[in-house]
Amino acid sequence: MWQATPSMAQDQKVLDEIVAVVGNTIILQSEVDGYVLGLVSRQQMVYSDELWRSALEQLLNEKILVIHAKRDTNMVVTDQEVDQGLDSRIASLKAQMGGQAAMEDLYGKTIIEIKADLREDYRDQILAENFRRQKMNSIRSNPSFVQEWFDSFPTDSLPTLPNIVRVSHLVRLPVVTQAARDEAMEIITAIRDSVIAGVIDMENMAELFSDDPGSAEKGGLYEDMALSEVVPEFAAVAARSPIGAYSRVFETKFGLHFLRVNDRRGERIDYNHILIAFDERKVDSAPAIEFLTMMRDSIMVKNASFSILASQNSEEEQSKSTGGRVSDPNSGERNLYLEALGALWQKTLLTMNVGDISEPDEVQLMDGRRAFHIVKLEARIPTHKVDITSDYKLISAKALEYKQAEIMQEWLTELKTSVYIDLRGKARKVTSLK
Repeated sequence: MWQATPSMAQDQKVLDEIVAVVGNTIILQSEVDGYVLGLVSRQQMVYSDELWRSALEQLLNEKILVIHAKRDTNMVVTDQEVDQGLDSRIASLKAQMGGQAAMEDLYGKTIIEIKADLREDYRDQILAENFRRQKMNSIRSNPSFVQEWFDSFPTDSLPTLPNIVRVSHLVRLPVVTQAARDEAMEIITAIRDSVIAGVIDMENMAELFSDDPGSAEKGGLYEDMALSEVVPEFAAVAARSPIGAYSRVFETKFGLHFLRVNDRRGERIDYNHILIAFDERKVDSAPAIEFLTMMRDSIMVKNASFSILASQNSEEEQSKSTGGRVSDPNSGERNLYLEALGALWQKTLLTMNVGDISEPDEVQLMDGRRAFHIVKLEARIPTHKVDITSDYKLISAKALEYKQAEIMQEWLTELKTSVYIDLRGKARKVTSLK
């Protein structure tokens, strides 16, 4: 896959060499070196000839996929896909390199020139990925294959899984007291006044005082953010704030903010902001606990539906939309490792039996906010050696991954037979690729 690195961006100060010709395109040693550099820095890997050979193979495979995808007249990549994907990738690179100015300085080009240079390479990357995905999606497994794959492992080599739980919860937030709100307003007003008066710049103030862990160390800076990626109250202010001006103080669920929009491109903005969170020691937990107690009584005494009450009354949007069901935000998996849920969850679930509804208890939400909840324990699977009956979904997914990898390797080997490949220089010394 394409990976931009400083070594690719800078003018070559030493003679480069062609290490492979694939069809009518070439792969330079600097491209492979850049790919390896990305692996080493991102995954903390140690450089070796084997790693270099693996990087070369990945680049060869991508070129081969592009060639075959272009032969397939049904494979089309729109300009909009390229623009959206490239904008996202550039934003990520800017963040890694410390901002747009640092990136432009490193490449010796403007951001527009960098995008222009990378545009066709990125189009090819999308084309290769779409072609690969089309093949991957055609690969299926069935219960007999899963059983056969599982049976291929010796019983004594099977891993032991930790405690697994399946839970739902109904969340309520503590009430921000007037004292907490007044204190936060006093702090952020003083900061804003100092910035506007020119006593100290916004970036320094953010580093010193902002409670946003995602931006404080960067002076409150976020670049190339879509308005849809921030909470509605924040988006409403950011959308109409004049470029370069300091906004009024406004409130979101995280606390009090003010911001400065540095650039706006349609629905995407660059901005600095400062957040002052409400002091959790000065919030009132009693209303949340009282409400949750009432919800629990409705379930226990009146047989009210936990999922309906959660969908109507929970104050955590992600689980509210699914009737309170808690799932992994990345995979959507509902079977969760207990130890990964954190100490507060573990304390609540420690003595619960399947079907129990907990008393109101404290929890830390995924966005870091302190809240209270009642929990329904829907299933518990104690620590155990992996078993095809209780862990079929997990085993089925792993078996499919194995099958896909096997078939994909065979497919790529077949695709290579109809593409001209010539290995040269270092490639001949470190690889046995055919």
